[in-house]
Amino acid sequence: MAGPQPSQRRSLPQGREFVVCTEEEIPPGEHRVFPIGRHGVGVYNVKGVFYAIANYCPHEGGPLCAGRVHGRTVVAENAPGGASVVREGEYVYCPWHQWGFELATGTTAVKPEWSIRTYPVKVVDDKVIVTA
Repeated sequence: MAGPQPSQRRSLPQGREFVVCTEEEIPPGEHRVFPIGRHGVGVYNVKGVFYAIANYCPHEGGPLCAGRVHGRTVVAENAPGGASVVREGEYVYCPWHQWGFELATGTTAVKPEWSIRTYPVKVVDDKVIVTA
């Protein structure tokens, strides 16, 4: 049996645009959580680039945006302790169990299939706009 004809297909819902703040309200290295959706959306300014993520950790439902923002630890044999931090400020770590997620992509090295939801962000005339 053939599926619905193109004119009969229902289009998927498109995200709404939310003007959440101005650029100055979230300086580089800072973030804020906005009441969008069920859990809220965290908007992060990483060196002048804005990212938005769901305030929900897929591991056990923790408030992800309450976690610390940091870099990623990598092996560095010449560094004290044999480790070094790279990409400072580009990862958020859940406050419950310290699972780390990349802000730009939502991916995690702990369990890649449990990535977090990210949302498009744009800046227009100093206004930070999230599509969710």
